Amino acid sequence: MAEKQVPSTIKDEALVIKRRNQMIKGAVSLFIEKGFHKTTTREIAKASGFSIGTLYEYIRKKEDVLFLVCDSIYQRVKERMEDSIDPSQTSINSLVHAIRSYFQLMDDMQDEVLVMYQEVKSLSRDAQDYVLKKERDMVAMLEEVIINSFPGERPEEHVKLIANNIFVQGQMWGFRRWILQRTFTIDTYIDTQVQLLLKGLDSEVEGTLQ
Repeated sequence: MAEKQVPSTIKDEALVIKRRNQMIKGAVSLFIEKGFHKTTTREIAKASGFSIGTLYEYIRKKEDVLFLVCDSIYQRVKERMEDSIDPSQTSINSLVHAIRSYFQLMDDMQDEVLVMYQEVKSLSRDAQDYVLKKERDMVAMLEEVIINSFPGERPEEHVKLIANNIFVQGQMWGFRRWILQRTFTIDTYIDTQVQLLLKGLDSEVEGTLQ
């Protein structure tokens, strides 16, 4: 889908990947500093280390760069989550490990995630749908590990809400870091969020047994 969204005149796939990675890195720093709309393609080319002519061999328009940035961010998050989640595991430790890995990645990529959510509205509707489908897939992975980690049946709407809460709490570290980092390190933030989640889940289980 990404290739269809952003065609290139270059046939060397390895070179396309290399140049687009340079483009993504350069664009993120500019989008953080100036925002998407105030950044020019010439500035993106310069930050990427090549000419404006070379830039247009790999994209058609500036919006293509934003799509590549968003797509790359979601792909990295998805890969980290896939590495940390084993659907065959049925213990609470599996969920805790998945949460820790996801939150840590949100700390590693806080600037990129912030840019993505600020600027994704500038993508076309089709590109937005493609990028946000990746988010729905990642939330579905959390839903699966929640179901596997706790015995007994749990209402589907509860599982969906818990999974979305975890997803947003990870992103919140980047969105609210200016205030959260006055009180927490990333490690103490993760520990506290995990404790609150498990306490809430235990209370829910107890409530269903009464």
